[in-house]
Amino acid sequence: MENPVVVRVQEVCSSLGLATLRFNFRGVGASGGTHGGGVGEQEDAIAALDTLAKAIGSSTIAIAGYSFGSRIAALVGSRDSRIAGMALIAPPLAMSDFGFLEDRKIPTLAVVGTRDQYCPPDEFARFTAARPWIKTATIEGADHFFFGKLFPLGEAVTEWAQQLSAGRGAR
Repeated sequence: MENPVVVRVQEVCSSLGLATLRFNFRGVGASGGTHGGGVGEQEDAIAALDTLAKAIGSSTIAIAGYSFGSRIAALVGSRDSRIAGMALIAPPLAMSDFGFLEDRKIPTLAVVGTRDQYCPPDEFARFTAARPWIKTATIEGADHFFFGKLFPLGEAVTEWAQQLSAGRGAR
């Protein structure tokens, strides 16, 4: 939860007046437990969403995830009817299947750097071409960690979050 990409996404959403919640998956940082192979991490995300939903009531809920977290966000967001939108930051398409996203077409942002070693540009182009409801943002020169490119990442997330919170969808 202290990763600069995660912090940047939270900062821009918070600056828009949106309620935010960052958390570590089990076994990360000072959190208890051990890595759950993606299953336990989905439970972690659902528990965090439950906490957020109690705090904000009937407001719109979106989920964002970075790298492995983007897969968890996509898995949870594709099944949880409370989720109105998803932001998938640097989805590791070279390592993970995201084919399940056809199950629920909600406003989704996918952001990738042109030099992302875990999300090659050709793979990202195929992924998004097959899912026209996904808004894309490609950050020129950014690698998987967005070193030196956190500002343009924040701009992409800000634009999408503004559209989603205004009820226009983030297309």
